[in-house]
Amino acid sequence: MFRKTRLYTPGPTPLLPAAQFAMASADIHHRTAEFRALYSKVLAQLKQFVGTENDVIVLSSSGTGAMEAAVSNLTSPGDRVLVLTAGKFGERWTSLAKAFGCQVDLVSAPYGQTFDTAQIRAALQPDTRAVFVQATETSTAVRHCIQSIAETLRAAAPDALLVVDAITGLGTTHFDVDAWGIDVLIGGSQKAVMIPPGLAYLSVSQRAWAAMETSKNPRYYFDLRKERKVAPKGESAYTPAVALIAGLGAALDYIAGQAGGDLVAGRKLLIENAESCAAMTRAGLTALGFTLFAPEAPAAAATAVAVPDGMDSGAVVKALKSRFGAVIANGQGEMQGKLFRIAHLGFFDYMDTIALLGALEFIARDTLGLPVEFGSAVAAAQRVFAARKPDESASAACLCGRANCARS
Repeated sequence: MFRKTRLYTPGPTPLLPAAQFAMASADIHHRTAEFRALYSKVLAQLKQFVGTENDVIVLSSSGTGAMEAAVSNLTSPGDRVLVLTAGKFGERWTSLAKAFGCQVDLVSAPYGQTFDTAQIRAALQPDTRAVFVQATETSTAVRHCIQSIAETLRAAAPDALLVVDAITGLGTTHFDVDAWGIDVLIGGSQKAVMIPPGLAYLSVSQRAWAAMETSKNPRYYFDLRKERKVAPKGESAYTPAVALIAGLGAALDYIAGQAGGDLVAGRKLLIENAESCAAMTRAGLTALGFTLFAPEAPAAAATAVAVPDGMDSGAVVKALKSRFGAVIANGQGEMQGKLFRIAHLGFFDYMDTIALLGALEFIARDTLGLPVEFGSAVAAAQRVFAARKPDESASAACLCGRANCARS
C-alpha cells in the first residue's frame, strides 16, 4: 500500500498549499514598494489575528528568538522575575532569564498539571519585574489559564509585566490581550498559521515599550525598538524572511476566507476547529484504553497520551510512521518514551482526525497488544463531533476553553 506522509506534530505543522504557492513566487526585494505593501498588510492582519490594538513586531527567528527578545528587552541584570513552569518550555523561560542575569523565582507544577493561582499570588514580590509563562505547555499538552493568571497579577503586583509564550496557544485558545493586560504575547510561524519555521511575532503593550527604555540588558538584532521604528514604513530593521512573510500573508488571507473575509471571525473558527479535533482525539484514545496525560487541563493545540507501564511511546511513534506514514511526536526530556503527542493546530480537520484514530486502532492492537475492537476509537470521535456545537469553546465560562477552569 502507498503511504502518504502526514504531519501530526505540534510544530512544524502541515503547510497550507496557498502559502506554499505564495512562498514559491515571492521573488521580490525587501526594499521595494511591492514588499512594503505586503509587509504593511501582514502587520495589520497580525493585529487582528492576535486580537490587539498594540504594536505587533515580526522577527526572522524561531519562537525562542522572540522569547529571548522578551527577556533581553524588558529586564536588567539583577531584576527579580517570576517564571511559571510546568514543562520543558517553562524551563526554557528559566534558562533565558538566568542567561540575562535575572534573579528567578519559580512557581512549578508537575508535568501534566497547571498552576494554583494562590501559589502565584504568594510568589509575587513588590519588586517582581516580569512574569513569564506559557499559554500552552507543548511538551505536556497542558493549557494554562492566562486569564486567571493575568487577574492574579493585576491584583497582587500591578506593576509587573506579563509575558506569554503563545506559540502554540495562538489559533487554539481565545485571548483578550488588551483587556487582560498581556504585555507581550508571542507567536510562531510553524504553528497555527500553517507555514514553515522561521518567523516569530510579538504583540507589545505600551507598558512594555516604556519598560524597554530603562532595561539595561544588551540587545542588537533582537532590539524590538528598532523594528517598531521602521514598521510604519513597511520595513524591517534587517533583512526579513521575504518568502515566509508572503506565505504568512496567504495563510492569514485563508483564515479570513473561512469566514467570508473576516479575519477575527476566521481566527475564532480556527480555534474551534482545534478544539473539535482535540475533543475527538481525546475521546477516541480513551476508547482504546489509553490514559490522557493532562486530563485536568487539556490543550487544544495537542493531546499528550501516556503509554501503559513497561511500554515505550517511541514504539508508537515509529510504528505509525513506518506503517501509515503518520508522524507524531514523542515525549520530550524526562517524558521521552513515556508519552506521545498528537497535534490539532493549524491545517488539521475532521478527516485528518478520523484517519489518525483509525490508524491508531491498528497500532494499539499490533504494537502495544491492547485489546481493540475496530471502529471503537472512530465511533467515539464521531459521537463527539456529532454532539459538538460550533460555538462550544467560545461560549465557555472562561476563554481558556477548559470546562474545569477555576474561573468557570
